[in-house]
Amino acid sequence: MHVACLTLELHLRDVHSLKEKRAVLRPILEGARRRYAVAAAEVDNQDRWQRATLGLAAVSGSAGHARDVLDAAERFVWSFPEVDVTDSRRDWLSDGDS
Repeated sequence: MHVACLTLELHLRDVHSLKEKRAVLRPILEGARRRYAVAAAEVDNQDRWQRATLGLAAVSGSAGHARDVLDAAERFVWSFPEVDVTDSRRDWLSDGDS
């Protein structure tokens, strides 16, 4: 079993309230979940209007598939013009012998 985690730091430049922030993040998180079958959530900076930290996780039988899923999900987040990705990090939480 292979578990890969992607953490994305976002800047939301045209957001002026937490309500606007939720309106921007909702389609990103729901779209990633639906299209790529990843777990996705805002994991930090919940109380800051123009900052967000998203966490996405993929579980797969092969490391290559988990990597491909996170690559596609990351491109999906980058495709939203209303957010700027300021940092991206990947962590492998578990890498089995299979």
